[in-house]
Amino acid sequence: MKTDTRSTSRLRHDPLVRGLGWASALLGVPQVAAPAGFARALGVDDALRHRSATTAVGVRELAAAAGLLGRPHPAWLWGRVGGDLMDLTMLTRALKNHDGRGLGRTVAATAAVTALTATDVYAAVTRTRRSTPMELTATTTVTQPPDRVYALWRDLERLPDFMAHLEEVRVTGPRISHWRASAPFGKTVEWDAETTEEVAGRLIAWQSVDGADIDNSGEVRFEPAPGGRGTEIRVTLRYDLPGGALGKAAARYFGEEPHQQLDDDLRRFKQIAETGEVVRSEGAPGGKRARGEFPQHPARPLTEDELKEALA
Repeated sequence: MKTDTRSTSRLRHDPLVRGLGWASALLGVPQVAAPAGFARALGVDDALRHRSATTAVGVRELAAAAGLLGRPHPAWLWGRVGGDLMDLTMLTRALKNHDGRGLGRTVAATAAVTALTATDVYAAVTRTRRSTPMELTATTTVTQPPDRVYALWRDLERLPDFMAHLEEVRVTGPRISHWRASAPFGKTVEWDAETTEEVAGRLIAWQSVDGADIDNSGEVRFEPAPGGRGTEIRVTLRYDLPGGALGKAAARYFGEEPHQQLDDDLRRFKQIAETGEVVRSEGAPGGKRARGEFPQHPARPLTEDELKEALA
């Protein structure tokens, strides 16, 4: 796991992390100060075992509050996730053995803890500096000569035209550009990239510079296709996927499959290179709407609304 002072400082000023810290404090104080009353508020009796469990949970919540508000670290967030799972186990057992009195309050408490668990999982995944190295490759053939295809790709500020997850690419220097892209869970990531190698008509390679939200590098090669059929484009992307294996699984669950994204981006680039525009259809929309269409479907005629949008 990558951790540093900069990461701790970022978490200390993170509104969600601080909010969860205060939530732990607000939950912990009454559980430690008045465990019997808190147990009754949950719809269970104030038997010794319930008071003891409530006190133990309260102590855990206060420890999490101290960690998240004092020295925030992803470990405290994952600790909350583990505690949530324990709480859900106890509440599920309470529901199973419930005598019916206060059942509504126990059901409501279970629903609230379930929602809180989802929030804690999201916070832990997106704030964890653990990463999984990824390397993606894709190839397509464009019926245009290499020099023309290279020139089109070299116009970096046009990359969002076919890369659906790119919000903006802005050239800021002779070899430096600033990139902004959408990410899983509705997040946005930004970085500066340096062109590390360039051979006109043949190769463009780049590397993110220090301070990038996601470290990444890559290259795109332009080679004459066999039989004079145009240009073969070979793309390689390397980056660290935040959240490790859990982040990767969550991204796929929310429709953010990186390999399919790259294939679809190249399909759109081929269309721009050969026809001058992305072929719009109900199954292959343009712009941000394309992000929800992985994998894209075979082309179909535009709907009436999409036709109006395209004409506008």
